[in-house]
Amino acid sequence: MKKRPVWENRIKTATALLLAGMVMLLAVLFIAMDKKEFSENENRYLAEFPSVSLEKIKSGEYMSGLESYLADHFPFRDFFMGVKTKAEMSAGKREINGIYIAKDGYLIEEYEKPENTERIGKILGSFAKELEGQEVDVRLMLVPTAVCIYEEKLPEYAPVRDQMETAEIIYGISGIKPVDCSKDLLAYKAKGELYYKTDHHWTTLGAYAGYTAYCREKGMDAVSLEEMTAQTAAEDFRGTVYSKAGDYGREGDPITIYTNPADKLTVEYMDTGETTESLYNLEYAEEKDKYSLFLDNLHSLIEITNENADSGRELVLIKDSYANSMVPFLVRHYKKIYVFDTRYYKQGVSEFIKEQPGVTDVLLLYNMNTLDSDLGIRGVY
Repeated sequence: MKKRPVWENRIKTATALLLAGMVMLLAVLFIAMDKKEFSENENRYLAEFPSVSLEKIKSGEYMSGLESYLADHFPFRDFFMGVKTKAEMSAGKREINGIYIAKDGYLIEEYEKPENTERIGKILGSFAKELEGQEVDVRLMLVPTAVCIYEEKLPEYAPVRDQMETAEIIYGISGIKPVDCSKDLLAYKAKGELYYKTDHHWTTLGAYAGYTAYCREKGMDAVSLEEMTAQTAAEDFRGTVYSKAGDYGREGDPITIYTNPADKLTVEYMDTGETTESLYNLEYAEEKDKYSLFLDNLHSLIEITNENADSGRELVLIKDSYANSMVPFLVRHYKKIYVFDTRYYKQGVSEFIKEQPGVTDVLLLYNMNTLDSDLGIRGVY
């Protein structure tokens, strides 16, 4: 048998030693490095070290938990995940974890086939029936997301489901007067970015387009953006789709906010007892979840009073987080707005409305991408 050259054996030995050294180094780093509880890039809590019990070992739960813990706390995890995503994109992959790598720098979340359309329509219809006999005008706005409005930016052959077709079914089943903002969003495409490139929310301009649709349906004169004061609240917002895609080298989005000098506001967060004069908490501009600067993130009930509103009307707004960036425009038209997040408000909004004789309008506002799984829908009445 022919002997291998000495240099070949040395290379193999050196390679084996190098690999062994790398494994040992990573093991030492894993033990020595601090373990984070929360991943800002992924916007989620990381796995905790699993507790040991005979039952968990027998069922395999312990080993599964240990694997999750090791994966979540692997040294330089974010770096390696970013490298993996870049490699997949370089190989031509245009869909990662349900996120399309779209044109013009957009990350766009796919719209999965809805499964609860009829159920959601019936729930919303039951809410409307609860208010029969009340002198309130009830409207429903189902907002299309970037996968619908920016369809032309999607990768070639990306499967597209019609969000507005689903919305029409829900409008019909619920019997609630619709506010279709899809045409307004399409009309505003030439005016600027309507959705964040790294997040699933609409931008403030997108929210303004939705606001103009609501004003049109209600016969109200929309406040022009020129009448308001614009401010860049953040420059580097990297949101949920950024976290899911794992492309951590991508630039963030700016967040623009608007205030109306004519408004005089009192904002009461009923779950915390805090009262302010602003619709924004700019402390969030320094955090990962910068979109939460609108209405201070999550609250079960917020009461907003505008002493200088152009009417004495009162609005109940039942919503998901899309509505948070539209409220700064709505306040011009209402003396009082009650903002409900029914994932957390458990007392029944229909009963609240019946006990508030000043309420004249009700708006339910949800985005189409999360509507199918939104737990708040079950709590609207």
